[in-house]
Amino acid sequence: MIKFKTTGRILLTSLLLGAAAAPAALADTWWDNAWTVRKPVVINTGGDGAAIAGPVGKTAVLVRLFDANFTFDTAQDNGADIRFVAADGKTVLPHHIERYDRALNEALVWVQAPEIQAGGTTRFFLYSGNPAAGPDPAGSKATYDADTVLVYHLSEASGPPADSTASAANATTAGLPVSGALIAGGTRLTGQNPVTIPASPALAWAAGAPLTWSAWIRPSGFRQDAVLFSRRGAEGAFVIGENNGVPFVEITSGGAAQRTPAGAPLAPEVWRHLAVTVSGGTTTLWLDGERYGTLNAGLPALNGPSILGREGDAGAVYPNGFNGEVDELQISKIARSEAWLKFAAINQGASPNAAKLLAVENAEASRAVTEKPNFFKEHFGIFGDISKSLTVDGWAVIILCSVLALIGGLVALTKLLYLNRITKASQLFIRRWDALSGDITALDRADEEDLKRLGGHVSSDELRLVRQSPLFHIYHLGAREIRKRIDGDGEAFAGLSARSIEAIKARLDGGLVDEEEKLNSRLVFLTLGIAGGPYLGLLGTVIGVMITFAVIAKSGEVEVNSIAPGIAGALLATVAGLAVAIPALFSYSYLSSRITTSLNGIRRFIDEFITRIAEAYPVRE
Repeated sequence: MIKFKTTGRILLTSLLLGAAAAPAALADTWWDNAWTVRKPVVINTGGDGAAIAGPVGKTAVLVRLFDANFTFDTAQDNGADIRFVAADGKTVLPHHIERYDRALNEALVWVQAPEIQAGGTTRFFLYSGNPAAGPDPAGSKATYDADTVLVYHLSEASGPPADSTASAANATTAGLPVSGALIAGGTRLTGQNPVTIPASPALAWAAGAPLTWSAWIRPSGFRQDAVLFSRRGAEGAFVIGENNGVPFVEITSGGAAQRTPAGAPLAPEVWRHLAVTVSGGTTTLWLDGERYGTLNAGLPALNGPSILGREGDAGAVYPNGFNGEVDELQISKIARSEAWLKFAAINQGASPNAAKLLAVENAEASRAVTEKPNFFKEHFGIFGDISKSLTVDGWAVIILCSVLALIGGLVALTKLLYLNRITKASQLFIRRWDALSGDITALDRADEEDLKRLGGHVSSDELRLVRQSPLFHIYHLGAREIRKRIDGDGEAFAGLSARSIEAIKARLDGGLVDEEEKLNSRLVFLTLGIAGGPYLGLLGTVIGVMITFAVIAKSGEVEVNSIAPGIAGALLATVAGLAVAIPALFSYSYLSSRITTSLNGIRRFIDEFITRIAEAYPVRE
C-alpha cells in the first residue's frame, strides 16, 4: 500500500512538472524563420504586477515601444514587419500601429492579447527583423472584439476621426488636432468645435441595452454643466460631462432626468480615464478604473447622432461644452467588467503601474544574426520619417526644389558630355592643323569640300568627330573668308591687304562670340539653383515654423513631442534648398572653368590663324 502511494505521488509530480514545462516548451517554438528577432511581452495582473483581481478576458492592449525595450534598427522604418504571436508559437495576434516614429524611436501599437486571467501572467511574443514583410493584413478591424462598436484614436493630423473597428462609424466633424496627447495624438475641444458621430446601425441603442463608454480626458478649465458627450432623442437622453470639475453622467427617460451624485472634483491639466457602464437598470460612472458614482437608471432607446464636446443643436439643454483635451474614445455594446476597466486605465495611462502591468522584456531571442546597423539607412532614412510632418507648403517647396535639381542635373550632365566631346574633337583638330598650317596656301587650291576636310588631312571617320570642335568652326569661317577673296580677285590675287586681315579677324571674333554663347547656353538653370534653392528652402522653413508655433499657441501644447516633428519637417525644406544649391554651385564652378579653358584655346587659335595667313599672304602695297 505504501509503495502504491509512493508511486502515485511520483506519477502525479511528473504530470505536474510536465504541465508546467509545456508552456515553456511551446514558448520556445519559433514562429517563422523569416523573422530574425523576437522579444517576449508579459502582462502581469498578479500581486507583484498591477494587482487586478478579476478576469479581464480578451482585450486590445496598448504596447509602447521605445529605445529601452525595442531595437528599432531590427525593424523596418515604418514597423511593417512587426508581428505579435501567442505563446504557442502559432497563433498570430491581430494588431495595428497608431504611431511609429523612427525619428524619435517611439511606437504605439494596439494588440488583441490572449485571454487575460486574474492574478497571473499572460505571455506572447513580438517579432521583427523581416525586411521583405508587408503590413499585417488583419489591421485594426480585427484588433477589437465584436462587442467594440467604436474606437477613435483621435490621432489624425487633419480631418474627422476615423473608426478603427469594423463598424466604420467615422465622424463627420473634427476638433483641433493635438500631436502630443496621452496616446500619440488627441483632440482639443473648446465647446465650439464638437466632433459629430453620425447615426449608424452599429451605434443604435435599444431601451435597457448594456453599454460601455470610455475616454481619456484632460480638462483645461471647468464650467457649469459642461457637456463632454451627448446623445438625445425622442425617448430620452444620455449625457456625460463635468459640473465645475465634478464628472457626471445624466440619463433622461420618460421626461425625468437623473444624474450621478457628486464626488471628488478633478484637477485641471491632468489626464484621467473616465468610463460609464450601463447594465440593466444600473448606470455606473468610473474614474481611473475605480467606481465614482452609481445611478438607478437604464439606457433609453437612442438612434440619432452623438456629439463629442457639447450638446447637439436639437433639444440642447446645457449651453456649455467641455474645455480640454480628449484621447482614445471607445464604445462597446456590452457592460465591461470592473477588471476590464481597471486594466484599460492602467495599461493606457502613464502611472508607474503601467510598467508593472505590461513589460517588453529586455532579453532578445534570435534565430539569425541580427541585422547590423546600416549607416546610410540610419542617417538618411530618417528623412522619410521627418517628411511625414511636412505641411502642404513644405511639400510645395520641396517639389519646386526637386524640379530645379532635376533640370540643373540634366543641364550639368549634358554640358559635361558636350565639353568632353568638343575637347576630344579639338585635340584631334590641333594635330591635323599642325600638318595643314605648314602650307596654308593650300587653301588657294581647295574647294568647299576640301576646306571641310582640312585639305584632305582627315579621314571620313575623323571628320565626324573633328566637325564638333569649335576650333574647326573658327577655321572653317577663316578659310571661307580667304577663299572668298581669292575667288573675288581671280588671277589678280596677290595677297591680303591689312583691311582684309582685319575683316577676317573680326569675322573670327564673331565666331568666337557664337561659340561662347553655345558653351554658356542653359547654364542659367544652374545659377537659378544656386541662388533660388536656399531662398525657396528658407521660405518653406519659415512658413513651417510659423504654422507649428501657431498650432502650439492654439492647443497650448509645449511638449517636445508636439514641437519637434513640426520643426523637423520645416527644416527639411531648408535641407532641400541646400541640396539643390550645393551641387549646382560645384557643377557651375567646374563647368565654368572648363568653358573658360575652351574659350582661351579658341582665342589662341584665332591669333595663330591670323599670324599664319599674314605670313602666307603678304600685305599688298
